[in-house]
Amino acid sequence: MSELGIDWRALVTQTISFSIVFFVLWKFAYGPIFKMLQARRDKIAESLANAEKIKVEVIRTEAERQKILTDAGDKADQLIKEAREAAARVREQETQKAVAAAEQIVIKAREAAAQERLQMLGELKREVGRLVVQTTTTVTGKILTPEDQRRLAEETERQLTA
Repeated sequence: MSELGIDWRALVTQTISFSIVFFVLWKFAYGPIFKMLQARRDKIAESLANAEKIKVEVIRTEAERQKILTDAGDKADQLIKEAREAAARVREQETQKAVAAAEQIVIKAREAAAQERLQMLGELKREVGRLVVQTTTTVTGKILTPEDQRRLAEETERQLTA
């Protein structure tokens, strides 16, 4: 090898020096760098996995939110329907109460009118009787006794009743 210009001692010394430098660099420079790069790769992979989990969780949460909103809307519609039905029932009850009260008022008014009519008829009979007595007194020219006046009033009342 000396013909090729290779010095064995220098080659061995350089190989040993290269090996020592390579070992020191590997141990103190490349090793920590590779560990740090591997840690970053692991962290990135973990972050991607977490992002995928979060995405799935967001989709699930959105579905639950939609379901809750739909249920709330249905419940609100049901409450509105029940409120309208209750209002219709109350309106019907109040209408029935008002009709019953109006009927009572009409009945009382009819009773009062009938009673007033009877009272007016009684007053009319008395007045007619008085007028008959007065007319008879004027026509006959004589003064009627209380007995005659009573008899004429009763006779006039019978005729008016018939």
